[in-house]
Amino acid sequence: MELRHWTLSDAMELTSLCNAVDRHHLSDRLPNPYTEKDAEEWLKMVTDNDTITGIYRAIVCDRKLIGSISVEKKDDDAEIGYMLLNEYKNKGIATEAVKQVCTIAFKVLSFEQITANVFQPNIASIRVLLKNGFKYKGTIPNAVIKDGNVSDLLIYVLTKETR
Repeated sequence: MELRHWTLSDAMELTSLCNAVDRHHLSDRLPNPYTEKDAEEWLKMVTDNDTITGIYRAIVCDRKLIGSISVEKKDDDAEIGYMLLNEYKNKGIATEAVKQVCTIAFKVLSFEQITANVFQPNIASIRVLLKNGFKYKGTIPNAVIKDGNVSDLLIYVLTKETR
């Protein structure tokens, strides 16, 4: 597994990835269906802003794009988000990707903390965060409506000093 910078030429692969991932625990801000135009616009934003307003990386395994991870500035801190194709889950890839991107974000962008917002039923993502030193901070009850289901939003935080 490696993290690599996104390029504008990744539009077709990114489109395929975004249409293939399980969206059950992903934010609805990811368009569905995800078009090549969506990919091109996002990749333009990423290439213009990487290491300025966030860290944006493709997750690659055996030269295949299998996921995406980012840490983006949000008000006074930063927020992490990631997605991975189902067939690559439960192999330690997300845990390693989170570790690497947090290291980069703390070093390059000098964040003091990184926040993760997790839909309550997403136990796998919670495990990834805990393995990386994130601490539970609180719950926003009934904050998420996804596929007609209401879920709590769990908040986890990793600080520069506790990592």
